[in-house]
Amino acid sequence: MPLPSFLRLLLLAALWGGSFLLMRVAAPVLGALPTAFVRVLLGAAGLGLLLLVLRLRPRFGGKLGATLVLGVVNSGIPFLMFAMAARSLPAGYSAILNATTPLMGVLIGALAFGERITAARVGGVVLGMAGVAVLAQAGPVALTPEVLGGMAACLVATACYGLAGFLTRRWVTERGGLDSRIVALGSQMGAVLVLVPVVAWELLRQPAAATAWLAAPAPVWGALLGLGLLCTALAYVLYFRLIADVGPLKALTVTFLIPLFGVAWGWLLLGEPATWAHLAGGGLIGAALWLVLRPVPAAPVALQGAR
Repeated sequence: MPLPSFLRLLLLAALWGGSFLLMRVAAPVLGALPTAFVRVLLGAAGLGLLLLVLRLRPRFGGKLGATLVLGVVNSGIPFLMFAMAARSLPAGYSAILNATTPLMGVLIGALAFGERITAARVGGVVLGMAGVAVLAQAGPVALTPEVLGGMAACLVATACYGLAGFLTRRWVTERGGLDSRIVALGSQMGAVLVLVPVVAWELLRQPAAATAWLAAPAPVWGALLGLGLLCTALAYVLYFRLIADVGPLKALTVTFLIPLFGVAWGWLLLGEPATWAHLAGGGLIGAALWLVLRPVPAAPVALQGAR
């Protein structure tokens, strides 16, 4: 992987690792639906402002519909699922479960997109999941129905992420491509559109909910701003650029790094302990990254005999 792409991968992991902490601040106060909706709304607004400052016109080249649907799969549904999980799961658990995304990507790629599976890639995913399991032991929680439901929501989200990477390549990259900032804007617009009717229905059912949302304390709104502008607007520009540069599976390996950053942010900002389990898990995840990111040897070409 070229150095600029690797640096984008690290920055993206840092942003998304912090997103679980921010959701843990906002979702228990506002609820899952408002957290997800405000996140995508701020993400779309931030991306629109970025394009305005850069004087970049959002020309989709006939791919607007594709980017809107990508937003539903890659933002709307996963953000709602993770916000639901944040009501019952510690931030680190959501970050750890998020690391199943490359596994989902490998399975979906093999089943639906003809992606080649190599022993190294399978070994890397297995090793990465072993590292995730070691990290999980650092802070176990009781497996109550609420916790199991939160874990299931996280897995639905990662399946969406795994699918969206391949859809982005098929619908955008292989059809001539688009500027990553425009793809990111279209995806957030799609997420907003799919969540608007759900939020409207919720407000019709409970009109007082809007007052409660607006009365949320300043730290909650600060967490939402961070989620929308940094962990969504900036992060998705980086993510779609990675898909265009190195492909969906390599871009998805960012999720192996997210638990490490989640632990680091918890240690730095919340005073959470860092244990030997984190070190061991980090080592396994690093080895998994090497296996998954290394170039895949070209398949041998059979020589045809003379006729």
